[in-house]
Amino acid sequence: MRDPQMTGYGPKLTPGVTPEELHTVHSRTVPCDGGGGALGHPLVMLRIEHDQVTCPYCSRTYVLAEGAHDDHGH
Repeated sequence: MRDPQMTGYGPKLTPGVTPEELHTVHSRTVPCDGGGGALGHPLVMLRIEHDQVTCPYCSRTYVLAEGAHDDHGH
């Protein structure tokens, strides 16, 4: 059963707990490993469907830049 604080693949933002930093990206496909090398998390590929996506491991939020193109590759 999913944690009630979870919606889809990203956690609900919790003030004072969830990182508030936003990373602007230019691609709809975003790799995230949590940073910090061995202190991070497994590499996951996130897909931005609308305008942003939040990593389910580290809660980093990636925002699609204005005018960014659609990825039509593999």
